Amino acid sequence: MTLSQAQFADIESGRRAVLCRLVETRGSTPQKAGAAMLVFADGSQSGTLGGGCVEAEVKRRALGVIERGAAEIAAFQLDNDYGWDDGLICGGRMTVLIDPLADDPARQYVAAVAKAAQNSGGATEAIVFDAEKSGLPATACYLFDAGERLIASLRAGATAETESETLRTSLRPLSIRPRPYAAAGVSFLPLLSRARLLIVGGGHVGQALGQLAADLDFDVWVVDDRAEYANVQRFPRAERCIVGLVGPTLAELEITSDTYCVIVTRGHNHDEEALFHLANRGARYVGMIGSRRKIKLIYDDLLNDGIKSEALQRVYAPLGIDIGSQTVMEIAVSIAAELVAHRNREGVVPGRPAGIDMSEQPA
Repeated sequence: MTLSQAQFADIESGRRAVLCRLVETRGSTPQKAGAAMLVFADGSQSGTLGGGCVEAEVKRRALGVIERGAAEIAAFQLDNDYGWDDGLICGGRMTVLIDPLADDPARQYVAAVAKAAQNSGGATEAIVFDAEKSGLPATACYLFDAGERLIASLRAGATAETESETLRTSLRPLSIRPRPYAAAGVSFLPLLSRARLLIVGGGHVGQALGQLAADLDFDVWVVDDRAEYANVQRFPRAERCIVGLVGPTLAELEITSDTYCVIVTRGHNHDEEALFHLANRGARYVGMIGSRRKIKLIYDDLLNDGIKSEALQRVYAPLGIDIGSQTVMEIAVSIAAELVAHRNREGVVPGRPAGIDMSEQPA
């Protein structure tokens, strides 16, 4: 979780505010590293660190930081002192950077973070929360682009470039879409580019999935050979609606390593044609809807057409986590859950049905 576009807009508005970011957690906590909350001088807020007493204490400290004008690191043990108002105690630990946006360097740094978050390659922010373990200034922030080049820093001093060399050894490649992590007193917060979701088929399931996926931070593209199914009326939040014959359109379409492809066309032949053009294109994920019998028949045809067995074994089919889906929306939910799990858990998807055995005969 990172700063939202609304929070960036609030920061750019010039209102007096303190940016509170969760930089490290241990054990059970209501939010994980990367969660952000803006606290304004009037006591209002944007975002949450999980609610309860600990959030109230962070707000109290944030209002003090507005007056003092100096960033600080605060640690909270979620025990009897900072449990929930209803008595539920998580028992974990949260470390928060409480950062007043009181001067131009701070606002310029946050603006750089906002810009990096919008770049297609993504970026990683490194925030020092333990000076002793890291050997770096506490509360210092460093921003690296996807190529591990230092592009901005805050409170790092004149040796920021030298300090960044130490941090680079702990950077994880953004290509694996890492989650926030901590190492040697430094929190690393990846700013991942939004994954593209290519929905092949604009029918009922595709339409329902498109709406869910937009809320789940996917950039939705839709392909259908029928203009009445691939249009802004059916997909008002899609980045692109592309009308064209399935095969030729997919053959020319850009497929990147951050592209998720879901095949939900209206028939067997269209599904097969779509998979032929997507199985070997280097997409992060390819999934296809259908019964096991239909999928096995398509696989057999594609093997005869020269598609390698290894490529077909990487396809997620049948599509979606097994939640006993019956309605269109339930099917869309099962697919969306699979996409989120794949994106957030480095390709691990719990609850999936068994894949197709390439040696089995269609039933």
